[in-house]
Amino acid sequence: MRTRATTTMLAAVLLLALTACSSSDDDGTDAAPTGTPSTPAAGSATTTSATPAETPADAAELERAVRAYTAAYFADKPDTTYGMLSARCEERITPEAMAALTERAVGDYGRQDVQRFRIDQLSGEMARVSYGVGLPKFDQKQQPWVREDGAWKYDAC
Repeated sequence: MRTRATTTMLAAVLLLALTACSSSDDDGTDAAPTGTPSTPAAGSATTTSATPAETPADAAELERAVRAYTAAYFADKPDTTYGMLSARCEERITPEAMAALTERAVGDYGRQDVQRFRIDQLSGEMARVSYGVGLPKFDQKQQPWVREDGAWKYDAC
């Protein structure tokens, strides 16, 4: 009975985390980014920003964090991705659940990197970004990120 409850709880956590990693847009289209162009980061051909970032350094730091999180997620590096969760998300996602997510992502989809990136909003310690890796299932729109202790953290839990 205890095993069944643990399995059910783990499945619920995984489902919650997978939902956080999938698009909230249900129409299945891959809409082109909108907004005003900003300075592309190295390796980024389509960086745009709908609202001006507080400083170019803030925007670059945020983009680096999103790219690092995504690369670690699709490289089965659960310690790295878990370390990039906000304090709020760390309360909701266990290290074991993160390990299961990253293992499945790389097993099912292989290594992926951010191909499109846009800062939708950046104000103080809060940001919303939209980005994609070339797989519509993983397109993110208005995904929340928060700066904690000077570092940008994934906050879409």
